[in-house]
Amino acid sequence: MNQPPIIVSRLDVQRIEAILGDAADLDVADALEQELLRATLVAPADVPPDVVTMNSRVRCREEVSGREYTLTLVYPQDVGQGKVSVLAPVGAALLGLSVGQSIEWPGPGGKPLKMHILELEYQPEAEGDYKL
Repeated sequence: MNQPPIIVSRLDVQRIEAILGDAADLDVADALEQELLRATLVAPADVPPDVVTMNSRVRCREEVSGREYTLTLVYPQDVGQGKVSVLAPVGAALLGLSVGQSIEWPGPGGKPLKMHILELEYQPEAEGDYKL
């Protein structure tokens, strides 16, 4: 599977690595770990403003169904209405993508997801709103 290049902040990687062992779905955790290994890592201040980072709000489309979603990518303890965990299949797929990119990702029950990033409505790094 040919995946698009991704960019992830070093701070997000540190925080995600600390929770990977808590993942209920080991397949998602393994896939996310592989994504982190292939990612270009940058300082939070150097993240381009069109990249999905932790706590970003993104408008995306699931290509198979054509459904559009507005989701905020969060850590598992922050999941709620409109918020998806980075340890869930959709959340793991979104991390590090840029506006305009698509990714194929194993979804729930092995059903493939093809997610396309339409718009980044909010990114903490672009707003200087990240905690070191």
